[in-house]
Amino acid sequence: MKFYVTTPIYYVNDAPTVGHAYSSIACDVLARYHRLRGDDVLFTTGTDEHALKVLRVAEQRGMDPKAYVDEMASLYREEWARLNISYDDFIQTSEPRQHRAVQAFMEALYQRGDLYEGAYEGWYCVSDETFFAEAELVEGHCPNPECGKPVEWVSEPAFFFRFSKYQDRLLRHIEANPNWLLPEFRKNEVVSFVQGGLRDVCVTRRGTWGIPLPSSIPNSEGLVVYVWADALINYLTCVGYPDDEAKLARFWPADVHLMGKEIFTRFHATLWPALLMFAGLPLPRQIAAHGFWTMGGEKISKSRSVKPPRPEPVIAEVVAKTGCSEERAVDALRYYMLREIPFGPDGEFSVEALLRRYTDDLGNDLGNLVHRVLAMIGRYRQGKLPAPCPPEAVLVEAAQVAAEGWDEALKTLQFSAGLQAIWSFLAVANRYVDQQAPWSLAKSGDEAALDRVLYASAEALRIAAVLIAPVMPSTADEIERQLGLTEWPRTWEQATQWGLLPGGQQIGEAAPIFPKLEPAKSRRGEEAKGERRETRGAEAKEKRMVSIKDFQNLDLRVAEVLTAEPVPGANKLLKLTVDIGTEQRTLVAGIALCYQPEDLIGKKIVVVTNLEPATIRGVRSEGMLLAGSVAGDDTSITLVTPERSLPNGAVVK
Repeated sequence: MKFYVTTPIYYVNDAPTVGHAYSSIACDVLARYHRLRGDDVLFTTGTDEHALKVLRVAEQRGMDPKAYVDEMASLYREEWARLNISYDDFIQTSEPRQHRAVQAFMEALYQRGDLYEGAYEGWYCVSDETFFAEAELVEGHCPNPECGKPVEWVSEPAFFFRFSKYQDRLLRHIEANPNWLLPEFRKNEVVSFVQGGLRDVCVTRRGTWGIPLPSSIPNSEGLVVYVWADALINYLTCVGYPDDEAKLARFWPADVHLMGKEIFTRFHATLWPALLMFAGLPLPRQIAAHGFWTMGGEKISKSRSVKPPRPEPVIAEVVAKTGCSEERAVDALRYYMLREIPFGPDGEFSVEALLRRYTDDLGNDLGNLVHRVLAMIGRYRQGKLPAPCPPEAVLVEAAQVAAEGWDEALKTLQFSAGLQAIWSFLAVANRYVDQQAPWSLAKSGDEAALDRVLYASAEALRIAAVLIAPVMPSTADEIERQLGLTEWPRTWEQATQWGLLPGGQQIGEAAPIFPKLEPAKSRRGEEAKGERRETRGAEAKEKRMVSIKDFQNLDLRVAEVLTAEPVPGANKLLKLTVDIGTEQRTLVAGIALCYQPEDLIGKKIVVVTNLEPATIRGVRSEGMLLAGSVAGDDTSITLVTPERSLPNGAVVK
């Protein structure tokens, strides 16, 4: 099978930010996953260089525009190399191959009658590179709430694409292909936009910075192709259009176009499909838009007041605060950005949240598992793997569920849910080691049982390396190195196969994969110490009053219990999986004395969803349910439930 995935091509009016990194990391994960499956992958990215705002920045810096865009494109290449982005092709729209493709496309448009001459008079937003009708403006400014800048009046000869004639075909295609546009709420925005009526689109601008219309088109002198018509065609250029027919036939259509939401509705989900319909080419199989990353509630953007963080200093801060290698810090950033929020909505970015994920998910759940298993193999078996043992059903089944969960999540790009499925496998593996207690087996002298547990635990590490490889490739390599596997031919199928580790093999040199955050370097740790000092003896004091603002900061949601099970070794704790509407979460709750697990399935409860995660008895808890009890009586706990039926995710006020 072939798989063709594209990032958006990025404006080069400034250096890349973590927001740009998110798009590229997500595409990289898809590409690596499909390579593991044995697919023939083409992964493309690049820079969008013919925007008017790019020209103006170059002029402000006193640079030739081509020299400027080449310099900026090199920054993107450097950043993607640092983030381990495994693209196959990096395109600059100033390249000759893009000129060839765009001019061939425009020539075909003109010859078939879908490109016609006219004159454009109207409003243009340079920042968004978008034409707007008078009725769309907001007090003379760009209607895009993320922009809001003054627009400019444009009056010039122009050529137009007959966009309007594709309205009904677009609506029919959307209706016939439910997962074509993701996420669902973005698709609804597109439908509303198309139903509002499509106007023919001006696809030229007067100027010299850009790709000229073909000279064979009458009256085209002095006109260049509008940046968005130019930019979209890059996806065809990268598969050989118009000259390499074999490559075009092999890789087109694109399997996934992925981008930020601001360029989704007007361009990728409507204009681009219409252009492809004109050309008689199949439409991309999936077009998806993610939300913005925010800081302090404001979008991370080159043009906003919030200074956009670049990946490099974020990575450096993680290294400085943890002592981990740069490779581990890169993988931590990749993991955090995909795990922290579901694909689609906006999300708040912070180094503090990244470090929490580093400590709880990567340090405690993954790193600690690797360290203690390999340490016991070193201690009890002189660093050699025991002979393969029969499959351990609990681990095999958990690996199967994790792999299937990841497969299913990627169909709709729900990376967070897929990673949650993988972390459920890690929880099973950690619990297996705890319950089998190889240290006790070693003390009792049960050598056969000890061999079985050590081999099975090592196999769990090998499986974990396969599962995390698309997201954290360097960490997967390091786990395999510590297992003694060099040049290991990793495939996705190995995640559900058992007994692949060769018995008797010497494991590699063990080292902490994710070193613990030093308390002296942890602001959160220092604050926690201060809080403990301040609250010593607080039981004798009244609880302080909170403001209405403090209370409003709580995000209370209706949730449905999907699964419930005891937490091993804790008679009061239950582990719950709940549906909060936008995603599934794991909670640990001290209600086992009052509720049997089977009695909770399907029950609607109220959950605090924006509570900082905590690891309780080796299980990561992502929220807290509400319950009441008689003071000091753990047998009187009663869950807070909605009086009437409410949908999952409903806000509790």
